[in-house]
Amino acid sequence: MPTRNAQTWREPPKGLRQGEWIDSRIYSDSEIFEEELSKVWKKCWIAVCHESELPEPYDFRTMTIAREPVIVTRGPDKKVRAFLNVCPHRGNMIEMRPSGSFKEGTPSGNPKHMTCMFHAWQFDMKGNCAYISREKEGYQDRLSRKDVGLRKLKCEVYFGGFVWVCLDDEMDMSVAEWGGQAFDCLQKAVDEEPLEVFHYHKAIIPCNYKLWHDTNSEFYHDYLHYHNRITGFNDEYFARKNSSYDNGHVVVGSFKVRYDQYKGFDSRADVSFPHMEENAWYMIDMFPGINFNLRGSALRCDLMTPLGPNEVMIEFRGLGLKSDTPEQREARIEHHNSIWGPFGRNLHEDLIAVSGQGGAMHEMAEPRRILHGRHENHTIHDEVGMRHFYDTWGKMMNRLPSDPTKPYAPPPDDLELEEPVARTA
Repeated sequence: MPTRNAQTWREPPKGLRQGEWIDSRIYSDSEIFEEELSKVWKKCWIAVCHESELPEPYDFRTMTIAREPVIVTRGPDKKVRAFLNVCPHRGNMIEMRPSGSFKEGTPSGNPKHMTCMFHAWQFDMKGNCAYISREKEGYQDRLSRKDVGLRKLKCEVYFGGFVWVCLDDEMDMSVAEWGGQAFDCLQKAVDEEPLEVFHYHKAIIPCNYKLWHDTNSEFYHDYLHYHNRITGFNDEYFARKNSSYDNGHVVVGSFKVRYDQYKGFDSRADVSFPHMEENAWYMIDMFPGINFNLRGSALRCDLMTPLGPNEVMIEFRGLGLKSDTPEQREARIEHHNSIWGPFGRNLHEDLIAVSGQGGAMHEMAEPRRILHGRHENHTIHDEVGMRHFYDTWGKMMNRLPSDPTKPYAPPPDDLELEEPVARTA
């Protein structure tokens, strides 16, 4: 097979059809990235943290969605709410700490209030403006506190206690409706009793956020992971199903992981999540970039924040049951970190791989074709999940993934993007 010159390198792959490859420019183009923030990230439900990270009234966490600063608080009524972390006075970011509590006063303000340090305007946990410094002297009766509250955002606590935020006031679906049947495989396991975050770390990766999604969505790359090959490559593993659902979501089905095949590891059945089969493994990949990965005894959640065309921040959380005994919690932490901690068996290999992709797909690189054309009856190495994701992406962006200079067009009718039984009504 001869090598290719510049012309043949750019040609569509022979034997594959539209929908079975994408143009690398959707990973690297600055204009496309900026458009994604508006057309995708501002239009979807985004999981931002877990309610166990806000255990007490007046606790808060800050984050960004599509470059918009967001603050999530728990009020004295125990309810979790989300607001733009922006003062309506002069547009300053109100809270710059990543997390903490408003129960005690800050140097600029009173206890139990969010206080903008710039001019000492204060807001309560419902987002109402509670105090304007020298209000009467400066505004007389021309400005009312009730008219300068914070920008409230759509916020729900759902699916094992995760906090979801949507920037779009026109979002007409609840999180349950938006996720639909994609949640079903783990819903009982995570909702049976309260969960708690026991591990947190983050990484800033030099790659486009969609590349991290891809490595969560497809398992053909298990050839990368020695641990997964040793504990999983058998008939049951290769029969696992990839199921696609409305709104771009994908579920990777379960099989029994044989941990005892890897030296130093053993069964995790003693601390399985409720309703989970012994040593089972399910994964839910939510559009546009939220991942829930449950290996029986520990739940891993990836929450991503796109920073630029070639940079993404991933926050990794490990969760167990709040009711764990010290011994159970110790076992869960060991199980989680031995696979997914910063020095675990798998995670660093994924990070190295996507960094290699990011290095090869920078904005100045010539366009190339990225192949998603494997068909294996929706089983584990079928790339149907990625075909489904990028078709959803194309519709929201009105761009053709295989040529982003053209408007979206549906793939051929006989190109499978989802398993028919997986569709919601």
